[in-house]
This record gives sequence, C-alpha cells and structure tokens, in this order.
Amino acid sequence: MKTPTLALVVCFSLVQAAGFAQTSAPTQIVVIKAGRLIDVRAGRVVENQGIVIEGERIKTVGPLAEVERNAPPSARVIDLSRATLLPGLADCHTHILLQGDITAADYDEQLLKESIPYRTIRATVAARIALLNGFTAMRDLETEGAMYADVDVKTAINRRVVPGPRMFVATRAFSATGMYPLQGYSWELRMPEGVQIVDGADNIRRAVREQVKYGADWIKFYADRRYFLKDGALHSWVNFTEDEMKAMVDEAHRLGRRVAAHAMGREGIEASLKVGVDSIEHGFGLDEEMMDRMVKQGTFWCPTIYVGVYVAEGRAAAGAPIWLTMRDMEAKAFSLAIRKGVKIAYGTDAGGYAWTENQAKEFAYMVRYGMTPLQAIQSATIVAADLLERPNDLGAIEAGKLADIIAVSGDPLKDITELERVRFVMKGGEVFRNEISR
Repeated sequence: MKTPTLALVVCFSLVQAAGFAQTSAPTQIVVIKAGRLIDVRAGRVVENQGIVIEGERIKTVGPLAEVERNAPPSARVIDLSRATLLPGLADCHTHILLQGDITAADYDEQLLKESIPYRTIRATVAARIALLNGFTAMRDLETEGAMYADVDVKTAINRRVVPGPRMFVATRAFSATGMYPLQGYSWELRMPEGVQIVDGADNIRRAVREQVKYGADWIKFYADRRYFLKDGALHSWVNFTEDEMKAMVDEAHRLGRRVAAHAMGREGIEASLKVGVDSIEHGFGLDEEMMDRMVKQGTFWCPTIYVGVYVAEGRAAAGAPIWLTMRDMEAKAFSLAIRKGVKIAYGTDAGGYAWTENQAKEFAYMVRYGMTPLQAIQSATIVAADLLERPNDLGAIEAGKLADIIAVSGDPLKDITELERVRFVMKGGEVFRNEISR
C-alpha cells in the first residue's frame, strides 16, 4: 500500500477542518430583559423591552413578552429589569498615553522619564478603566510623543489581549517647528517631541501618508497656540500657513481619513474651518460667526469642558491666568452653540487629566451649560457615531447594530450623574461588568 502523498494529506486536513467548522457549536443567543430602555434616536424611554443578541450584534429589540415567547430555550438570559439601559458611550477626544498634564512640568516628566513601553502599559490600564466606566468606543487624538503605541493598544484590544473600547486612533498628530513641547531646553540637547513636527506642504503630504501607513484612523493637528484676549474675544497665533493646512486636510481626505484640529482662539478656528477640517477640538473662543460656519459646513465640535475646568486653577497658579477666562468663555460659547444647532460630539480630553477621574463627569457640565440630559447622551451616542463614521454599527440599541450596551440603576434623564455610576457594560455581546443583573 502506498503512503499518501503530502497533497492528499493536506487535502484531507482541509476537508476535516471544513467539516469541523460546519458542525461547531452555534453562536449563543443572549436575551436581555430591559426594565427601561432609552431610545436615543426617538428621544424617549421604552419600558419592559427585550433585546436579542446573536454573536456581537443585536438581532431584535421589542416588547419583552414577545421576545421571550420567540427566544430559543437555550438562550442565555440577563435580567436587567430593574435598570435603565442605553447604548455604549463614545468619548471622541482622549489621550490614553497621557496621565494628566496640568503644568508643563507634568507633561515633560512623562516624556523624559517614562519609556514608551511603560506608557503603553499604563495606556492599557486607562483603556480598561474607560470600558468599565461605560465607554465602549473612543477616538484617541494623539500619543503625545509615544509614536504609534495607540495603534498597538488598539490591536491588542481587537485581538482580545487586553480589554478596552473600540479605538479610533490619530497616532502622532502634527505641529510645526518650534510650536509644541518640549520647549525651553538648551539648544545643545536633542529633546523628544510631543508630536510629529512637519513644515512645508510637500513634507506634510508625505507625513500624512506615513501616519496612515502605520495605522492612523484620523489625522490631528495643532492649529494654534499663544492664546490672548483682545476686544473681549479669544485670539491665537496660527501654527501653519494656509497652504500647509490645506495640504494636510486634502491629503487626509484623499486617503479616506477625517481631520481633527486643536483650535482654541478665533484665528485658529477660522483657519481650520477655511481648509475644511471635520472637527474642532476645544474651541474655547468660538463666536457666533464661527458657529454659523460650522453649521453650514457640517463641522463637529468636541468642547472638552471638564478638562478646562480641571486644569484652569493649576495653570493659573503656574502663571497662565488666561485659562480661568477661557474656562468661563467656553461655558457661554457652549450655550450659544446649542441654540445655533452646532453638531456637538462628546469629548473629554481624558489623559489631559488623570484617568482616575471618571470621563462621565463631562455630562454634568454639558447639562449645566444648557443641554438637556437627552441631548448630552445623544452627543455620546448617535452624534458620536456620525463623527466616527459608524452610524450603522454604533450609537443606538437597534437591530443590526453592535451589541454595545450599558446600564445604570437610576434614570440619567432625570439625573445625568447616573452615568458616573455605570453598573453593567457589554461590548460586542460580551459582558465586561455586571453589578446589577439578578
């Protein structure tokens, strides 16, 4: 009898593997009993709902009695009948590679005394904290000198090496020569840079391609610096020429990437809008004219209110009292932006403050400054999903969407601070936190 050839062995092995795949255990069905469900799209609370989850996606949502009647006997049941459910939250402005930088010394110490591997380890902890606090998606807007470590964290999360949100990363971000820390050191020393330094339109196009090559989902740049008051308005110095900024945005859009601009003063905001950025970050100095342009162009705003409140006192004490004024200016700008209909996406700048602070604290400030609790929740769900270009996957508890679901004991539509006490977290059909179900 002849020995089987290698080709036959390989063929037999493939047939076996195919047969195993066909006979492997079916995907588990999960049924969630929802006492109260916030329909963020319709803006209402629906009671006694059932959510059927198959794999990582929601299969159906409907009256609990009907769902239970049609569910297979083998379905796993999660009883959240005493809770309020809502979609997983999205924070559209974070820095997982940063651990707070109230002062320049705080920032410099991290870049000078902490290795990128050490900072990446800490970033995995930050990602886990965010997920357990109910943030199932995050747009991370630069690594602050840690190169492409955000891509590595994203990959580790996607491969289930570490737990964390769905990451949309901007990698290194851009600024121009002499316009971003580290600064103030001897010219004889070669200091690390907090961003990728680029000058000139051609170099910028190449740098955009490089960041996309290494995994950037977004392109982020620093449009301005040197904030000052004049005639009651917040002004700034612009970091790039118009040709440079246009080259950056055009190249990013050509490669299918959206662009976020750090822009605080009027000049930085105006320059960013002129070249067609997709989101304005911080925007403390937004005025009525700039808001009208944002509405016309469909530009998103990530206000990052809490970080401004958090750092203002410390930066004022360190010699920059303008941060107190900027904090107060943003409160007024936020109220006006709501009335104007600016697309406001939830963003905290977590990492700009310590990760021991709950990112959900931003919600209370949004409500205090004029949003309804529902509008604040929408900013972190359906609006964020639009910003992230994932409206078919994220932002609502609806059939076909990813099963990213959180729950709280109380009613966040009556007390928005309930979102600081998330007790159940599911991402992609997998439960990561459950302190509430029976």
